[in-house]
Amino acid sequence: MAAQVSVHKTAALTNPLNYALASHRLHRTLHTSTKQPVVLVACGSFNPITYHHLRMFEIAKDFIRQNTNFEIVGGYLSPVSDGYKKAGLVSAHHRVKMCMLATEQESLWLMVDSWEALQNYQRTAVVLDHFDYEINTVLGGVSTRDGEHRDVQIMLLAGSDLIGTMSEPGVWSHDDLDDILGRHGTFVIERTGASLDQAIDSLARWRNNIYPIAQLVQNDVSSTKVRLFFRRGLSVQYLLPAAVIDYIEQNNLYPDDGSCMEKDKGKDREGEEAGTASSESNDVHAIQPTLGTETTRLSTN
Repeated sequence: MAAQVSVHKTAALTNPLNYALASHRLHRTLHTSTKQPVVLVACGSFNPITYHHLRMFEIAKDFIRQNTNFEIVGGYLSPVSDGYKKAGLVSAHHRVKMCMLATEQESLWLMVDSWEALQNYQRTAVVLDHFDYEINTVLGGVSTRDGEHRDVQIMLLAGSDLIGTMSEPGVWSHDDLDDILGRHGTFVIERTGASLDQAIDSLARWRNNIYPIAQLVQNDVSSTKVRLFFRRGLSVQYLLPAAVIDYIEQNNLYPDDGSCMEKDKGKDREGEEAGTASSESNDVHAIQPTLGTETTRLSTN
């Protein structure tokens, strides 16, 4: 696909002072010249980032290698800005730092981009166009081993909640859907108990650019649950990277609310757990409310 930024979005692609896209792990040469280079982008609050967020990339990586003609040349986490104004959202500075700690400690190919976090607010379509511009225009895309230039396909990595909101009339603008699903495309990680068939049927015109991916090992770890564990003084070991846990504790990001496990028994406990579960459909693979254009994004937050 051509790597031209949508005309109606070019005004939104202004870079903050001293901004530069992280590219230290971006593969600039294709291993297989017959394949289409692709970069995966996950937008979300990452409040905090968990192992499930990282697993989404690995699940997509396996699927892409086995079922498509794409070759992954990079992957990015793009934390939302403070302008998202979600209850309990810690500052973008902390969320970007946690994502950096997680990717540097746990991954050999993932990177973090702070562009969206430094904005007042940006729509998902604009964020994807930003990556397209930075990678294909500023950096010049990638090359084959024979020196042939190739533009990189920028694709959204998301959870099934996102596709669910995209199929709801009036939630996302048609122009944004056409940009995200038509021009870029998306890989969607299915969640437990969530069927994508009906949602994808509602987005039939972009069906060829929507790739549903089943989770072979179900994982319902979410940022919502992790925050609750922190506030109850419970262990979060092995739910998120150790470096992220240390950072959270050092900065007291999710302070213990003083509640006692004994007080959580019975109806109070059942009520809290039911409330937490019901909120996760908006917290876990979907993260970006937008006035009349979109409501959510990644999913596991």
